[in-house]
Amino acid sequence: MTETPTRHASCRCGQIRIARTGEPIRVSVCHCRECKAWSGSALVAQVRFPEEQVRTEGEAQAKMWQYTGDSGNTADFFCPTCGSGVWYRAQPYHDAYTIPLGNFEPGHGFVSDYSVYEERREPWVSITGEAIDHYD
Repeated sequence: MTETPTRHASCRCGQIRIARTGEPIRVSVCHCRECKAWSGSALVAQVRFPEEQVRTEGEAQAKMWQYTGDSGNTADFFCPTCGSGVWYRAQPYHDAYTIPLGNFEPGHGFVSDYSVYEERREPWVSITGEAIDHYD
């Protein structure tokens, strides 16, 4: 049996680090207003993992901001030094970590299979691929 490699992610300054093993619950692209604001871009690409697959270093340093978004009560965690969003947890997924794809080291191998809130997609953005499920 082949062991799943550990993949690493971090904030931009490296103060908060994440190591995860196993396969993700979902790799997605989200076009909702909250995700756009969180990423500072037209969308966010993110990877969701069960809590038991995630190890963090520096979590005590992370700052949290809570709000109610389309997916329920959400807690965003970010680095107080560099400002990078490092993960979020939203109901009903408080038992999972959702980590921005761009925080992972190169060679992570994740490919999006899910695109949500597409009715809010910027008109110049196109998410393509045969294996991607599209949801409004």
